[in-house]
Amino acid sequence: MDLSALQQILAALRGARIACVGDLMVDRFVYGEVTRVSPEAPIPVLARQRELVMLGAAGNVARNAAALGGDVRLVGLIGGDAEGHEALRLIEAEPGVEGFIVTDAARPTTLKTRFVSGGQQLLRVDMETSGPAVGDVEQRLLRTIRDVAKDVGVVLISDYGKGVVTDAVIAAAKASGAVMIVDSKARSFARYGEVDIVKPNAAELAHATDMPTSTNDEIAAALTYALSLCQAKAILVTRSAKGISLAVRGEAVRHFPGVPREVFDASGAGDTTLAALGLAIAAKVPIEDAIQFAMLASGVAVGKAGTAVVTPEEMIEASLAAHMAPAEAKIVTPQRMVDEIARWRAKGLTVGFTNGCFDILHRGHVAYLSQARAWCDRLIVGVNSDRSVRALKGEGRPVNELESRAMVLAGLGGVDLVAPFDEDTPMALIEAARPDVLIKGADYSVDEVVGGAFVKSYGGEVRLAEIVEGYSTTEAISRMREKA
Repeated sequence: MDLSALQQILAALRGARIACVGDLMVDRFVYGEVTRVSPEAPIPVLARQRELVMLGAAGNVARNAAALGGDVRLVGLIGGDAEGHEALRLIEAEPGVEGFIVTDAARPTTLKTRFVSGGQQLLRVDMETSGPAVGDVEQRLLRTIRDVAKDVGVVLISDYGKGVVTDAVIAAAKASGAVMIVDSKARSFARYGEVDIVKPNAAELAHATDMPTSTNDEIAAALTYALSLCQAKAILVTRSAKGISLAVRGEAVRHFPGVPREVFDASGAGDTTLAALGLAIAAKVPIEDAIQFAMLASGVAVGKAGTAVVTPEEMIEASLAAHMAPAEAKIVTPQRMVDEIARWRAKGLTVGFTNGCFDILHRGHVAYLSQARAWCDRLIVGVNSDRSVRALKGEGRPVNELESRAMVLAGLGGVDLVAPFDEDTPMALIEAARPDVLIKGADYSVDEVVGGAFVKSYGGEVRLAEIVEGYSTTEAISRMREKA
């Protein structure tokens, strides 16, 4: 999606009113480090470091829609327990989300606790009940849905099979006359009746049809068969990096290819897709553009930790990055550098930092950077601005302007990020990055390295890379002048 189209959609979304109805969960992520195996049993021991708590399922759909600019009403069910109080607190803290929550003291609030180390989930523990809401609880849900949905453009149904989405709830949502989109985990889509869109993922579509769903042809066949089994007007299937496929009754199946992305955490990616798609449809965005918008939002979501929301600013940045050459995408602001480092660290990767003017890149630089990269999992190169180079080297320098120097550095396979800085020293960047390894050339001593004391103060390491004799920018400039 090009930037102009994206900006138009984001502007149209502001204030679009939707209702999110369905199973409400609390997602808890416990992060830590595994360094040993328990002596009591052959299981890893997680040394807990931090914990994140956020809304999941219908709650995550609502918070994503609100983050994108929507006016969101959330209808869900909680228990009369501590987790229920936590859910209410989280809802109140979400700008743009208004909660209409029904309490059932007889059931627990659905809680999913994930234990994560090195970017990988070790274990998930669920606390839940899957029985349908009945009696007075169901009646309160129905009254709430009728009140909430009467003046919204779209009703999004999150059916995780935990008891909120009963036949009566579906009928109450339909009575609003709003466009109805169902994110279904059910074996059969027929129970939803004549809704506008059912949105399974590829595995859920395979489960509902007992058909393979790997290729475009297989997806098309499964979608056609799924439509014959239900009354939905359309079925939209999300296919991770393969994109999205859409089957509208009476039309040929259309495929919207995705863009492969580095997946950090797929938790909640389907919720993000549902939120973005529903909000775009509520804003009267054509379905083709709404799907492209939803794919972009989902791609941003999988690059973040936990059931994370996606903001308009992040989508604009992702759109810009998608149209950049790979080298251009490596050139970052200090804030983007910090964000990338957080993602790397969550995966257990070590971060190295080095800096320089890199005015005329030569064999010595390449050898130096290769050695630096060997000491870490990810290497950041701080590069002096043109003003900073002049302050250090004098008039006539740099020979190459910052844009050219940064681009050449970013083109090297061993360089993961290039961060320009305008100060005379890279100290501010080093303090922001807090690298595990700070690298400088062996023509310095460890005590002379800017930022060395700071890095060592928190347990980091300072290392000196070998210098290839006979290669330097000064010598290269001298040789060019002699030839001239």
